[in-house]
Amino acid sequence: MEHPPFSTIFAISKRQFRERPLHDMSETNKISVVINTYNAEQHLEKVIESVKGFDEVLICDMESTDHTVEIARKHGCRVITFPKGNAVSAEPARTFAIQSAEHPWVLVVDADELVTPELREYLYKCIQKPNCPAGLYIPRLNQFMGRYTKSIAYDHQLRFFQRDGTEWPPFVHTFPTVKGRTERISPQEKDVKIIHLADETISDLVRKTNSYTDGELRKRPHLSYGVGGLFWRPCWRFFRSYFLKLGFRDGKAGLVKAGMDALYQYVLVAKNIEKNCRKGKV
Repeated sequence: MEHPPFSTIFAISKRQFRERPLHDMSETNKISVVINTYNAEQHLEKVIESVKGFDEVLICDMESTDHTVEIARKHGCRVITFPKGNAVSAEPARTFAIQSAEHPWVLVVDADELVTPELREYLYKCIQKPNCPAGLYIPRLNQFMGRYTKSIAYDHQLRFFQRDGTEWPPFVHTFPTVKGRTERISPQEKDVKIIHLADETISDLVRKTNSYTDGELRKRPHLSYGVGGLFWRPCWRFFRSYFLKLGFRDGKAGLVKAGMDALYQYVLVAKNIEKNCRKGKV
């Protein structure tokens, strides 16, 4: 499956967001977009442009030292601040940001993601239905090694939900807890997606593997793997990425990505075994 280049996608998004179709804009049918930021100036203007058709754009900044806040205010966003402290990801600030939103429905967007016009239309239509779920998992299109891939490149993110009652655990790689029924938007819904602008290098992935595995162990302190986990978890993740998700269709890039996915699991299990050995558990 071929995907249009980013420049084309963004041009379409920018043009179509200029004119907003009429909706039932009662208070219960309004949506706040929440963007958590820390030194996020690289893509922020493009991201804000892609969400201008919503009822509110709220920036929750973690004491950025670049031009993030200046960019947000220039584009008319409401800006609030959450102390960064020792946080290595946005998750500690997520619940604060969500509960600071003005409107009853919240769409969480990262500072390196675009929202397509089709997704916006889908969400507004959905919340007008009497059987609208309390939360939606949205397909996200990712890229690797300089291109959007031919494999199953979508991962589903729980990013749209009712504000009240929603909490986001303060750990990396977590989903929010939503009160009520959740559903997945099918990837077959044409262009109803989030577009991930990040194109992480191998160095980025290695750095995140170290940071994120530390976070996972803090999140699950009672986790305990045996030596067998060093074999079966990486092998399963490689098989899932390369074969089940059709990574082989991307040639060398697909093989590298599957290997990095396997490495993440190996490092996670190895750190868990190390921790238990140091505590005298094994």
